[in-house]
Amino acid sequence: MPNTYNYPAEIERDEDGRYVVTFPDFGWGATDGATLEEALGEARDLLRELMATTMRESKRLPEPSRGDEQRDVVVPPVAIALKAALYATFREAGMSQRRLARELDVAESEVRRMLNPDHATKAATIDRALRRLGKRVTVTVGEAA
Repeated sequence: MPNTYNYPAEIERDEDGRYVVTFPDFGWGATDGATLEEALGEARDLLRELMATTMRESKRLPEPSRGDEQRDVVVPPVAIALKAALYATFREAGMSQRRLARELDVAESEVRRMLNPDHATKAATIDRALRRLGKRVTVTVGEAA
């Protein structure tokens, strides 16, 4: 299970001079931009969608490969990173949604919403669920790219 959801991106210029961004760890999806800055902004949106789609399809999120000087590492929006952490931890635990709901003393529908990448869930709610599953959230703040 990943402990980070920052994924390296491959960036290439196409025949029109646009920057095309892909995420090799996912094996599908691409976006582009007229400038590198625009392409990286679009890449963040693409990464969110790649993660959300993987979760919607009940598939395993890929382990992020290591970035290097050839690849930029893209940090997903915080909300989807938290959802992904809960999703991956829940899958790893092999627990039913009903059981997690009992453990958290909430309705099963609330657990479904927590695991739904398209439903807004408070960070504190996800943190509580992760703690119940034996994990904790840590925050790292770095320099803006």
